[in-house]
Amino acid sequence: MSELEIDAVVFDVLGTLVDEPAGIHAGISAFAPSLDEFEVERLLSVWQTHIEREQRRMVDGLRPYAASDVLDLEAAQLVADAVQADDAHAVAVLGLTGRRLPPWPDTVAGLARLAERFPLMALSNASRPALLELNAYAGLRWHQALSAEDVRTYKPDPAVYRLAVAVSGRPPERLLMVAAHAWDLRAAQSLGLRTAYVARPVGDPPAPSDTFDLYADDLPHLVEQLDRRRK
Repeated sequence: MSELEIDAVVFDVLGTLVDEPAGIHAGISAFAPSLDEFEVERLLSVWQTHIEREQRRMVDGLRPYAASDVLDLEAAQLVADAVQADDAHAVAVLGLTGRRLPPWPDTVAGLARLAERFPLMALSNASRPALLELNAYAGLRWHQALSAEDVRTYKPDPAVYRLAVAVSGRPPERLLMVAAHAWDLRAAQSLGLRTAYVARPVGDPPAPSDTFDLYADDLPHLVEQLDRRRK
C-alpha cells in the first residue's frame, strides 16, 4: 500500500486495551470463591467459548442478533449451572463482569499521548451501555466510542468497520485500525483500512501471511512509530 498517512485511529477495546480474561476471571472467582484456580480457568474458557461461538453464529445468520449484554448473561448462567448456584441476583451481577475489565498498564497513558495527535475512536463488540461503563471503569479516553450494537452485528462483519468509516467522514485508507487480534485487522484491512497489530498476552497473533502496516510490542512502541512517520 502507499505511504502511511493517517487522519484518525480506530481501536479495538476488548483484549487490546483491557485485559478481558483477567476481568472475567476475577468475576468468576468472586461469584464462586470456593473454586480452585483450575476450575476458574475452566469456567473462563466456557465463558469465552460461548461468547465467541454465539457472536459468530449471529454474523453467519444462524441466530438473530442479541446485544453483548444478553450473551454475557448467558455465559454467567453457564457458570452458575456448572457450580449449581441458583442466586439470580448474583448471576445478574456476574453477567456485568464485562463492564469491569482492567486496562493494560500502558493503555491510559498511551491513549492520552495518541489523543494529542489524532482523533481516537473505539470500535467494540461491547454493547452501548457496556462500552460506556467499561470506558469509565478503565479510564479510557475517546473522541468517539462506537458499538457494534449500532449495526446489530459483531466484528468481523464488514458492517462494523463501515460504521467507523461512515462516522469518521474519512476514506478508509485514512483510518488506522489498531488491535491485538489478527482476525480483527484482517477484516478491517479487507475494507481498505490501514492496520496496526499491538502484541498482548491474550491476543490473536499475526500469521506469517499477514501484512499489516505496523507491528508494535505495546502502545508506547506504536506511538513511537506513528510519531516517527509524522516528522
